[in-house]
Amino acid sequence: MAVRQCEVRGATEESVAFGRAARELELKPREFELAVQLGAVRTVASGPGRRRRVSRAEIERHRSADGFPEGLRSRLWVVGTAEGAELMGISPARFGRLARGGCFAPVRFYVNRYRAVVWHYLAADLVDFADRNPELLTGRTPSLLRTALEEHEDRRGRSWRARRLDQLLAQTDDPWERAAVTASVLSPEDLAVGVPDQNERAYVTGLRPALVPARSDAMAAHEVIESVILAEDPDEIEWHRHRLTAALAQARAVRPAPAPDVAPGPMPSPAVPVTGTEVHAGTEAVAGAAAEAATTLAAPVRPRGLWDWLRRRT
Repeated sequence: MAVRQCEVRGATEESVAFGRAARELELKPREFELAVQLGAVRTVASGPGRRRRVSRAEIERHRSADGFPEGLRSRLWVVGTAEGAELMGISPARFGRLARGGCFAPVRFYVNRYRAVVWHYLAADLVDFADRNPELLTGRTPSLLRTALEEHEDRRGRSWRARRLDQLLAQTDDPWERAAVTASVLSPEDLAVGVPDQNERAYVTGLRPALVPARSDAMAAHEVIESVILAEDPDEIEWHRHRLTAALAQARAVRPAPAPDVAPGPMPSPAVPVTGTEVHAGTEAVAGAAAEAATTLAAPVRPRGLWDWLRRRT
């Protein structure tokens, strides 16, 4: 049965699988996937495998809210460069400069047929940014932004990684899993430096969550996705190593890494995640359209009424 009893912080409540939760919340697969990532739809761990599910109370919370389902969908509306620029009332060129400068973080990306990374942003984030920073929407590019673009040509990958790690860290209190989240943006070489103990490194590697929700079967796309997922700038790598060192110290204080014969089996690299209909050990994965859309995604569909709603906020 789709509904089961699961224990959450000592309480027992009904929960449903992701597919059924998406249907009851009237969300498309990618909308539901994003809702889980953003924490807009809260999940609970259930069963021996700690699979993530959605409690019946969480579903009813959304369904009983005013404006359901448009209110929920408005928080999940994503736009690309052209639509985002139109929403903010600026040119696509200025929008690109603001995005590359790290003024707002992308919420997801895909790789198109030309092996180019296409970024998507939350429409609500863009409206909020425009409301707070009207001086950046007109006139000459401020000197601080020009300097940022000179030092880092494109900070969108870095901004996305930071946002994604925060999302995954919010899903677990286990210290070793939290260390593995931080390790998921480090290359094998950088991970070896950050976790010199081979046993601990194998354990952390096995716990690493996937940062993107579906596997790409095209090697070319796989390489591009990996270039987005892994930190490249020395200062960013050093920052994640520092965070990993602190996380490992906390994890060791709670319990040592298990012996190799009981460590979890190796998981795919962050660029080649497992597909499925549920989250496993902090990995979100939605079947069907979400899996296929990792490398080929149709143009965003504008939810009816949301455009005017967001524009009125400005």
